[in-house]
Formats: sequence, structure tokens, C-alpha cells
Amino acid sequence: MPRIGEPAPAFTAVTTQGPINFPADYAGKWVIFFSHPADFTPVCTSEFMTFASMQQEFAAYNTELVGLSVDSLYSHIAWLRTVKDKISFRGMHDVEVGFPLVEDVSMQVAQKYGMIMPGEDATKAVRAVFIIDPGA
Repeated sequence: MPRIGEPAPAFTAVTTQGPINFPADYAGKWVIFFSHPADFTPVCTSEFMTFASMQQEFAAYNTELVGLSVDSLYSHIAWLRTVKDKISFRGMHDVEVGFPLVEDVSMQVAQKYGMIMPGEDATKAVRAVFIIDPGA
């Protein structure tokens, strides 16, 4: 797991927005890289809707959002369609998530970032947030 001041571990992956080469694709930008335990869960859904509703605000601060879970790309796509088409939360509806959601079925990225809790359910990522600076 990277610690404050250490470089962000690099990875390539498939996302809902296409392939990603992290952190190189985000050079010169701040990144909020966060994980969630599972698609189609109420808390994760509300978190994603809130992040998505604030995406333009983050962009104004030169900050990009990148999400991750160990679910498949197909699960991510189905979940994000459901969020847009069927879910309302605190006045938000028809929310389109415009940032990438990383597929990590192998859990390799989650393990690099310490997103799998030792001794806990090893089939889910825990909630974690990393702030990656523009020089990463």
C-alpha cells in the first residue's frame, strides 16, 4: 500500500471509459482514486451518484475521479446504466457517471493499493481513497 509521499503504484486496466494507464494518463492533474466493495449496493450507489454530481466541481480544481471495485466490466456497465435509468437519491436522478470505473476481477490493483483487508472477505475491495498529486 502506498503511503503519503510515496509514488502511486502504476497499473494498466480496463475501465468503463476504455483502457487506463495509471497514473501516467493523469499527469499534471490531481486524482481522487477510490474503491468500493461491490456494484449494486445502496451505499456504493449513493457514493457514486454524489461523486458524479460533483465531477464538474472537481474538474474546476484540476481533479479527476477514478473508481475501482473487483466486479467485472459487465457488472460495472449494468450498474451504471441502472444508476442512470432507475435510481433517485436526495433529489439526484438520471445521474450519468462520467469518470472511469476500473475492472479489477484479478484484485491485482486492489492489492497494490492495500484495498483488500487481510483476514476479511477477500472477494471484495474495502472502501479506500487515495489523493494522487499532479506530479505522480
